[in-house]
Amino acid sequence: MKTEETNKWNPQEYNKHTSFVSALALPVVDLLAPKDGEKILDAGCGDGTLAVEIEKRGAKVIGVDMSSEMIEACRNRGVEAYISSVTELKYENEFDAVFSNAMLHWVLDAKTAVYNISKALKPGGRFVCEFGGGNNAYALVSAMQEVFDKHDDFGKFNSPWYFPSVKEYKTLLESEGFKVEYIELIPRPTPMDDIKNWLDIFTNGVTKNLTKEQREIFVKECEEILHPKLYSDKKGWVLDYVRLRVKARL
Repeated sequence: MKTEETNKWNPQEYNKHTSFVSALALPVVDLLAPKDGEKILDAGCGDGTLAVEIEKRGAKVIGVDMSSEMIEACRNRGVEAYISSVTELKYENEFDAVFSNAMLHWVLDAKTAVYNISKALKPGGRFVCEFGGGNNAYALVSAMQEVFDKHDDFGKFNSPWYFPSVKEYKTLLESEGFKVEYIELIPRPTPMDDIKNWLDIFTNGVTKNLTKEQREIFVKECEEILHPKLYSDKKGWVLDYVRLRVKARL
């Protein structure tokens, strides 16, 4: 799961620079197809933007997230929400569906996450999610690795992300009793206002052991490596995102 450092989220800054995360997830809500009266778990609910959208369609949502700041923001939207990791869920046979957007790539213990999700569902319940899939952010991760390799004093680069292939994740789901109805990798070049903002928001886990000066070097050199790959005068910064979208049922 995410490290303690990466659970420090500022909902205002997150929305200011990464509102695309929720905006691009509406097709995943459509895939979930919430029904009136259903009880749905939003795993990694963030500030509750998508939980509110699901509740508009008649379902009751319970949100969980590791960030206390995000849970507070979610509750402020009127959504019932609790601080919890998907690897520590205590629910059993409780939900008609589990929904998750842009969170499961933070969970390195994917098997425990899928087991807990299956346990939380009622028989016949469905699991709908989208998160980073195979080769997601390849240029970004490669740049981080390159910078760490260049500076021995930075220590070892440890990626905090899990980006599985279709085959890998389908096999994992089936091993926990799911029947996969739909699974697809979706290339999604995604505009970003400034690469520095992305690095500031998403790489705390990568740089948690760096000094302030080392982090400044990290950001500067990542930007230099990525500029010719991800930036153009016409489009600005466009991130090399690839999403894995899934619908499975017990």
